[in-house]
Amino acid sequence: MRSGRTLTPLAGLTRVAVLALALIASACAPDPPAPPAGGAIGIAQLMSGEDPVGFARATEPPELVFPRDHGAHPAFRTEWWYLTGNVRADDGRELGFHLTIFRNALAAEPPARASAWATRDVYMGHLAITDPASGTFLHRERFARGALGLAGCGGIPVTVWLEDWRIEVDGAQRPVLRARAACAEGSIDLVCQATKDVVAHGEGGLSRKGALPGNASIYYSLTRLETAGTIEVAGARHRVRGTAWFDREWSTSALEQGHEGWDWFGLRLDDGRELMLYRLRLGSGEASPASGGTLVAADGSARHLACGDVTLTPTRTWSSPRGGASYPVAWRILVPSEALVLDIAPIADDQEHARALVRYWEGAVRVSGTARDAPASGVGYLELVGYAR
Repeated sequence: MRSGRTLTPLAGLTRVAVLALALIASACAPDPPAPPAGGAIGIAQLMSGEDPVGFARATEPPELVFPRDHGAHPAFRTEWWYLTGNVRADDGRELGFHLTIFRNALAAEPPARASAWATRDVYMGHLAITDPASGTFLHRERFARGALGLAGCGGIPVTVWLEDWRIEVDGAQRPVLRARAACAEGSIDLVCQATKDVVAHGEGGLSRKGALPGNASIYYSLTRLETAGTIEVAGARHRVRGTAWFDREWSTSALEQGHEGWDWFGLRLDDGRELMLYRLRLGSGEASPASGGTLVAADGSARHLACGDVTLTPTRTWSSPRGGASYPVAWRILVPSEALVLDIAPIADDQEHARALVRYWEGAVRVSGTARDAPASGVGYLELVGYAR
């Protein structure tokens, strides 16, 4: 589960990209830490340590104001704009897409240098497209400094960009998003209309990740966006329609001792409900008590789910041919209070971001099962972090 993830690392549900940004920050520091023997680094090692001095901490439920909070929060060390979606092309093929842009501050104060290259922020982007019909999982990663117009966030509509990758958010509680990103092998150009108001996770937007004060993030989502546009992949350009999910999260925290990673689910059920769950994994493999989630009703009302309100059980693993990491790509989810029994399965097993600075699995999934003994179905995304060594 993800809402209170123990991963207080960089923002609550700290996406893997944050880890890569942490590596960059270390590399830019005056005395970067020496790599471990063998050149490998685990997520727990990377995300542990003292929080940097001078940054704000998430300690109280925020007063979220829109469209302001769709934009950047430079007082915090890390944040991201995270968009995933499940769509179908005109020919009926099923596609998944993922575009995330991360901002990571290298220092609490802007650099004193007058150079136009000087910056306190590094941006990282992840683009992925899943096309099971062609056997393609396209994933790309890029970085840029927040200077010279290479990357940044601002304007009206709020726009975050990394070179020619960009996410525009136009509006307040139910905004329209425009997502555009391209690489040599594919592209997305999509318009996403929110059909529900913003959902604040945890305690009014304060998502706790551990027991220590400030080990939390500010976290909200647009859980259902009607989506249309074009996706190009495997040499073909498709007109698509479907739904998407948009996450915003920011924080300054670090991963607490004893945690190795997390599993996150963002699911949209065909009955109009959405389910966000995160499981923060202890070294023993068990869920941290800080794990949790949010159930959003068809009318947009939401309620917090504590760790004990949900049972998450892996039902199948997939082993990567690139290094041997084994990921639990299929799950059974039980929410007894809602009589929900859901089975989660990937639309393609190989959705590993193997070429990223930090390797992880994130991909499109299908949902089946029952809700109060009636058939249930849906789509969504699953993120698995900390399994690759």
